[in-house]
Amino acid sequence: MSERYQAAYRRSLDDSEGFWLDAAAAIDWDRAPSRAWDEDKGWFADGLLNTCYNAVDRHVLAGRGSAVAVIHESPVTGTRQEISYDVLLEQVSRTAGMLAGLGVGKGDRVVIYMPMILQTLVAMLACARIGAIHSVVFGGFAAPELAKRIDDAKPKLLLTASCGIEGAKVVPYKPLVDHALELASHSVGHVVLFQRPQAAAAMMEGRDLDWSALLAQASTVPCVPVAATDPLYILYTSGTTGTPKGVVRQNGGHAVALAWSMAHIYGVDAGDVFWAASDVGWVVGHSYIVYGPLIAGCTTLLFEGKPVGTPDAGTFWRTIERNAVDIFFTAPTAIRAIRKEDPEATFLAEIGTGRLRAMFLAGERADPDTVQWAEEKLHRPVIDHWWQTELGWPALAACFGLGDNRRRPGSAGFPVPGYRFAVLDENGVEVPLGATGNIVIRQPLPPGCYTSLWNNPATFARSFEAFPGYYETGDAGHVDADGFVNIMGRTDDIINVAGHRLSTGQMEEIVARHPAISECAVVGVDDQLKGMIPMAFAVPKAGVEQRAELCREIIASVRDELGPVAALKHVHVVDALPKTRSGKILRAALRKVANGEPIEMPPTIENPDALSRIRELFVLLDFADKA
Repeated sequence: MSERYQAAYRRSLDDSEGFWLDAAAAIDWDRAPSRAWDEDKGWFADGLLNTCYNAVDRHVLAGRGSAVAVIHESPVTGTRQEISYDVLLEQVSRTAGMLAGLGVGKGDRVVIYMPMILQTLVAMLACARIGAIHSVVFGGFAAPELAKRIDDAKPKLLLTASCGIEGAKVVPYKPLVDHALELASHSVGHVVLFQRPQAAAAMMEGRDLDWSALLAQASTVPCVPVAATDPLYILYTSGTTGTPKGVVRQNGGHAVALAWSMAHIYGVDAGDVFWAASDVGWVVGHSYIVYGPLIAGCTTLLFEGKPVGTPDAGTFWRTIERNAVDIFFTAPTAIRAIRKEDPEATFLAEIGTGRLRAMFLAGERADPDTVQWAEEKLHRPVIDHWWQTELGWPALAACFGLGDNRRRPGSAGFPVPGYRFAVLDENGVEVPLGATGNIVIRQPLPPGCYTSLWNNPATFARSFEAFPGYYETGDAGHVDADGFVNIMGRTDDIINVAGHRLSTGQMEEIVARHPAISECAVVGVDDQLKGMIPMAFAVPKAGVEQRAELCREIIASVRDELGPVAALKHVHVVDALPKTRSGKILRAALRKVANGEPIEMPPTIENPDALSRIRELFVLLDFADKA
């Protein structure tokens, strides 16, 4: 057990005010806050700062202008580029001048619909520089989804590029933007478009402006101080009604939390190379591609590619070795994809890991089998940790930077200092150790967590209504006898089978351990007799042929471990599972298909063919039942 972790966690509870004021000292303030927490106004409420200044300017002023700020690796275009903090400062301040010249100022919204290129990162920082609120929408999102976000945020400008590149496929963005603006009721002042050489986009006269031409004429502008409680960005996440929820992140708490996490969770310092293999359209990209590493003075790696296929399953290891990555962060899905293509890790053995110190996993539950495989092959700590878009930074982890190396496959670790967890039953009563319940976090949430939803106070309030005094995470899990917190899945993945509450996540662990399985999902589906029953979808490793025998073995293994009450009798071996572009398995879509419910193709889906094939499978099964 790490004494440094224990001391930090204890102080974060016993002296929260002192703990967070000390953490705030890692940030440069235009006016330092006199208090950490104000019950009425929130975190660091009387402080003034600028997030862009903390991410860029201060490092140049400290004499580190020649240090590498960003490495852009793009295996899909075969290019690599390094830019220093000096160059980043010039690009960001000039891009901010471009935005200001188009009438964008403090509090205005700017939608950024762009791929993983340097201009995207620069645009985010440029908005922060002038106090504008950016809303990054994942490039390639369907036009109706982009239109919803435009109507909610009501941006003054939309920034885009002519195309993105998904694997080997060039995806034109401009037709999607044009269609979204036709669907949206809100009119943007201008569309500013960056032309990429892979595809040229047509321009609409009067509305569309050329990024490069504007930038060449722009002047540089200084940072605008903003209140700690002013919004930095809006990031939309899927809502249960189909209406996206705009998570609002404030400047002050966000900067403090990210600075603390870089040093104490990830254990990095100025000059280290940090790579989060995500996308800036997701919260991981905001926190740990753009703001976190740059606030810490690190080199951040911006990657345009895939874990496999660009060009092969060695891409990640090659990137880590070539760029001397110290800390690597990715999703379990990426590691499962690599394992499926290269189960013996031959690429890893050939390439090596350079100076890599640890790999962190988040974004979905990391099954123990994947964690164990990765740790065995990497010979480095593989640390699963847990957080959400709403929280903005890790809430459960092994705090590597505090010397805490405790980890247990299947667990996301321990509460991060500042977070106070509980596991409650449906009546709000704390459950015994080992018992599954609702994972909640006591209020107030620490700095960096969301404080509102844009234009949606009612939905924001609902996250705090079910269990008064707590934030309802929507996840279920348990705490074991050693204090490890186990997140087993969303609360709707806890199914009631003939009166028995069962975790589909626990069943997934068992299925995933089968040596012939590369990845799986278990969902609860409706049953007239038992209310609900579990159903498994399993993707076999390459070369596995005996699918009927595989199904029987999976059913037997779940029964052997959980007993007959588990009632897993339906296993479908499929070629691929439907996933979002951030790598999460679309379990809700699988559940609807299995229940015979109508389903529209989810806007976040990465591989629509996978869901289509599973729908076809159930049509055939239904036909066979009726024959």
